[in-house]
Amino acid sequence: MTLPMSDPTAWATAMNNLGMAPLGIAGQPILPDFDPALGMMTGIPPITPMMPGLGIVPPPIPPDMPVVKEIIHCKSCTLFPPNPNLPPPATRERPPGCKTVFVGGLPENGTEQIIVEVFEQCGEIIAIRKSKKNFCHIRFAEEYMVDKALYLSGYRIRLGSSTDKKDTGRLHVDFAQARDDLYEWECKQRMLAREERHRRRMEEERLRPPSPPPVVHYSDHECSIVAEKLKDDSKFSEAVQTLLTWIERGEVNRRSANNFYSMIQSANSHVRRLVNEKATHEKDMEEAKEKFKQALSGILIQFEQIVAVYHSASKQKAWDHFTKAQRKNISVWCKQAEEIRNIHNDELMGIRREEEMEMSDDEIEETAETKETEESALVSQAEALKEENDSLRWQLDAYRNEVELLKQEQGKAHRDDDPNKEQQLKLLQQALQGMQQHLLKVQEEYKKKEAELEKIKDDKLQVEKMLENLKEQENCASRLCASSQESDCPLEKTMNSSPIKSEREALLVGIISTFLHVHPFGASIEYICSYLHRLDNKFTCDLEHRI
Repeated sequence: MTLPMSDPTAWATAMNNLGMAPLGIAGQPILPDFDPALGMMTGIPPITPMMPGLGIVPPPIPPDMPVVKEIIHCKSCTLFPPNPNLPPPATRERPPGCKTVFVGGLPENGTEQIIVEVFEQCGEIIAIRKSKKNFCHIRFAEEYMVDKALYLSGYRIRLGSSTDKKDTGRLHVDFAQARDDLYEWECKQRMLAREERHRRRMEEERLRPPSPPPVVHYSDHECSIVAEKLKDDSKFSEAVQTLLTWIERGEVNRRSANNFYSMIQSANSHVRRLVNEKATHEKDMEEAKEKFKQALSGILIQFEQIVAVYHSASKQKAWDHFTKAQRKNISVWCKQAEEIRNIHNDELMGIRREEEMEMSDDEIEETAETKETEESALVSQAEALKEENDSLRWQLDAYRNEVELLKQEQGKAHRDDDPNKEQQLKLLQQALQGMQQHLLKVQEEYKKKEAELEKIKDDKLQVEKMLENLKEQENCASRLCASSQESDCPLEKTMNSSPIKSEREALLVGIISTFLHVHPFGASIEYICSYLHRLDNKFTCDLEHRI
């Protein structure tokens, strides 16, 4: 806009064309100078929800900032704003689903038409209940219209231009509690709860796993069908489930016992098929492991050849003819190839070590299991003897108490002519002697079992020490192999001069030394060859060649 800031009539004409009349308080200039601190033109009235054509809710106002309200002109009345310095009018707590407001302070001459004229700007009015005592209740169509009506609380109303008390009043707008509003709100909440329950039920049904198929009832015909399915590998799981359900239902009786026995027998025959299938899978796995080991050894051989090419190229007679860039690339390639070679070599050695450990673990586990079973049997026997010993002691004490009581009775009564008591005493003495002899036998057996337990514990400690020595020797052998692989050219020359000429020979020597350490009294060559043959056939070929 190119209108000058000092021309108030031009601004008034522009505002009238826009549909916003510059309504101001009397004596106030329509358009003062622009205030940059406020960032707005103070002469233009602020947008209020009471303006015609605007159906917006006023934005929230900070509590410390006074609300600036303007005069509202209606056809039959005029609304004057309250003092902005006064505190806002108090309101009650908002009821749930409130659509009704209480309006007090109406003029005595105020009619329902005037009330409609003032409050229809807030929204659609459904009902008005006017009282004779200058107040009324207004029910709106929506809840947000109540907030617009509360904006008018505190305004002074004047009918026309009259100054009579009957034509003036101060409006007080507050929330009202109506049964219709509460009923509608409760209906709405129940509808939302129904929708939420329906949504949850649909979600649970969607996530619920499918129910298993129903199992048919037992009959001779169905029994024959299930018996045929049990013999088929593809339908075995379904048939077994049906058989299990029938047995749990209690379908087994004298008449159907033979049929059920035949079905259980066919299920038992499936165990043999499963064991054979497992054996074939294990065989396939072993073959795959062997193929992987062979492929890995072939890759390792090729890496050794490549590294040998790099080492020969780094010798003086060929190295001097390369440029700096070529030398740098060759050295980088050599490092990369050596790193990859070492990784593959460690992997291959790990596979071989695992195989050796599996073989040794099988032998150790067999001996350890037998010893553990013997030890557990001896421990259980010792505990049983201990309990028997305690019970015999208690019985002996009880017999002694009975003998003492009988003696006391004899001394008190002084009756030596009673033959029954003498017989009882003799019987008790005989029983006491027998219990003492049995107790001595049990104590001797208990001592023997304790001695056997101590021997077994000593043997177990010796076996554990042997295992630790074996593990240390295997670690030493693996370190020797790794150090032989990572040695440089000078070390290779010394290795060539030594009696051990290859990595395979070093591994062979380490395995034989470990084997001989386990057998301190020596072993024959055939025994050593058979042990190496179990590890690898190539070891036996090398050993026979050396021999």
